[in-house]
Amino acid sequence: MRNYIYILVMALTTYFIRAVPLTLMRKEITNRTFRSFLTYVPYVTLAVMTFPAILSITEESWIAWVGFAVAMVLAYNRVSLFVVSLGCCALVLALQML
Repeated sequence: MRNYIYILVMALTTYFIRAVPLTLMRKEITNRTFRSFLTYVPYVTLAVMTFPAILSITEESWIAWVGFAVAMVLAYNRVSLFVVSLGCCALVLALQML
């Protein structure tokens, strides 16, 4: 029963987070700083969710850090996200097998 209450609370929270701005903000947002902030929110949220998982995925933390460093270098060089993912996964798998 408690699980259903948790699911209901999360559903309501998600709904209100999305519905309240939609109903309260009728005009276009013209503030440049606020628009820039809203543009980067999805990227920051994704990073905050994935970074701890990246560092705790292996038993050896140095392997995770090497994979993270390779991902950063590939991403900095504007390699596609798919290639970055495949490269890091292959590297971490190879290092785990050694």
